[in-house]
Amino acid sequence: MSKRITIKDIAKLAGVSVGTVDRVLYNRGSVSEASRIAIEKAIEKMEYKPNIHVSALALRKTYKLCITIPQFTEGEYWDALESGIKRAIEKYEGVDISVKFFYYNQFDIYDCRKTFDEVSKYDADAVIIGPTFRDETIYLISQLEYLKIPYVFVDSVVENTSPLAFFVADPYTCGYIMSKLITGLTPSNSELVLFQAERIGDESANTTILRKRGFLAYLKDKKLTNKLHSVMYSALDLSRNDDLIGDYFEKNPNIHGAIVLNSRGHVIADYFEKKNINNIKLVCIDMTEKNIHAIKSGYIDYLICQRPDAQGYLATKSIIEYLVYRLPLKVENYLPLDILVNETVCLYEEFNNIDYL
Repeated sequence: MSKRITIKDIAKLAGVSVGTVDRVLYNRGSVSEASRIAIEKAIEKMEYKPNIHVSALALRKTYKLCITIPQFTEGEYWDALESGIKRAIEKYEGVDISVKFFYYNQFDIYDCRKTFDEVSKYDADAVIIGPTFRDETIYLISQLEYLKIPYVFVDSVVENTSPLAFFVADPYTCGYIMSKLITGLTPSNSELVLFQAERIGDESANTTILRKRGFLAYLKDKKLTNKLHSVMYSALDLSRNDDLIGDYFEKNPNIHGAIVLNSRGHVIADYFEKKNINNIKLVCIDMTEKNIHAIKSGYIDYLICQRPDAQGYLATKSIIEYLVYRLPLKVENYLPLDILVNETVCLYEEFNNIDYL
């Protein structure tokens, strides 16, 4: 059995006193920058993990954690991500953590602005952000940085920002893979259609922009000349989609492949099932309950899973440990992208239900 690392060991390696290490670990009192850096390097080298329950008790502090993510219904992508957040909070039940959720409508920029304004006024120790609209997120971040409140991203990273850390399945890479899959499924130079959801006030979500960029990059890298169509569908008024989708396919009968740039691929798959369309290949994102039904029914050919539960869990675990210990976090944390087909989705469901984190 390996020797248990103690604060005394950290102090010896860093060349400082035990009291100085204690002040850095538990954020009590001032420490010179040189000493802090030496201690952080020693902690990283020795892979030291303090006793979170003891340190929280000693601090007698309530940590206020703010989480702002899109609204959702049961079985959707953000439902899984929130489940991961709650699992992490339960793990650290010995720490006094006050958690406040702020939900916003991801299809309405004005609702997002209102919610982010509420977040900026909340007296938080740290914030976890699931961004949709780029400019609104940048505004929120400017408020947090002014107040010196650290923030962490899940789902995607907004460019030109400086989060404490992020835990995402890279949207650009996801789009690149989707392009590779759909062009492999369809005849050479087939016409392809990219579906994205209508949003009030702004057409594109941050993830949609990044995935589309990755999709186009693959075509360029492989010198493919597929004709591309872009079609908007409604996530708020599903009754409109039969006409929106049907009219487009009727006017463009040579489309052989489709991708959906967000987690609601089932909207297109449901239309295919209703109209018994089997000659258009479909690649989608996220293992939501409705997408699982569609891939099992044969109307989604490939489903890319972004492990939202793990994103939420790891982001929350990391920010709690940062608040309690002030340990440095790894900034860039990319989760795997899992490619599922009909034959493997049941096995993945079974594995995903295991609490392995």
